[in-house]
Amino acid sequence: MNRRHLIDLDDFSMDEIDQIMSTTDSMREVLNRPISRVPTLRGVTVVNMFYEASTRTRVSFELAAKNLSADTISVTASASSVTKQESLVDTMRTLQALGADVIVVRHSESGSPHLIAQHVAGSVINAGDGWHAHPTQALLDLYTMRDRFGSINGLKVVIVGDILHSRVARSNLWALTKAGAGVVLVGPPTLLPVDACGGCSGMPQFEVEYDLDRALMNADVVMALRIQRERQDGAYLPSLREYIQQYQVNEERLKRANANALVMHPGPINEGVEIAPDVAYGGQSVIEAQVTNGVAVRMALLYELAGTTREI
Repeated sequence: MNRRHLIDLDDFSMDEIDQIMSTTDSMREVLNRPISRVPTLRGVTVVNMFYEASTRTRVSFELAAKNLSADTISVTASASSVTKQESLVDTMRTLQALGADVIVVRHSESGSPHLIAQHVAGSVINAGDGWHAHPTQALLDLYTMRDRFGSINGLKVVIVGDILHSRVARSNLWALTKAGAGVVLVGPPTLLPVDACGGCSGMPQFEVEYDLDRALMNADVVMALRIQRERQDGAYLPSLREYIQQYQVNEERLKRANANALVMHPGPINEGVEIAPDVAYGGQSVIEAQVTNGVAVRMALLYELAGTTREI
């Protein structure tokens, strides 16, 4: 793949996404070996720089890099010179001077990975920036659906929850629509973008629905997003009780979807809020598969973006 960076998926072609999916297949085969480590990225240094708390994304990137035999360093902002008012660009230039070939960054400010990519010679992977994008999550979601259905084309995917503040929803929109899925965004009006318009202003095509029961009819995938408790302070919701009554993904509502519909969640889960526990851990849930596939997808991205031609 002729790219150095992964900032978001809006400028990726479907051929490039297919290449990542194919490489992920190979990486999953590596993970199924008795010794799940290959020397493919030996000599490559991967730095995980996280300005926000994370478990799934940070650990999966660490495992991905180590499984490819890369030298791996993980840094949190609280343990770096950021606490001494060092700027974002200066921090990244320091990491580059120390030998970083790939910088994986998560930041609370939208656009931070794009800024970093303009100032470093190596590769930059966006592990989540503000409300903007979370492309690796979207790719692992896409891979999980592809693994179960074979093809994404023609699927109906319902994404329900806090769309307004969700970088996961934004990146999934690009990935899913490029792959031919029909996407329905569902939530209370206060948690949907004011200018939500499928196909407008260069955005991909999607539908907006305020009634979850109606949206779930004939759905192939139901993706619940985390309701962030801090949104309560902004008066986005009258109460969690009302949200649960109208938008929680539970067994009764799930019956409206197709019998083989998948239940997904990017995590972390607020059990009993956006999704009922029996659904989150039920037979239709692929939430654990999402986490497992995240390692293989991130291995594929490190392999593709590091520019190596070594065999896997």
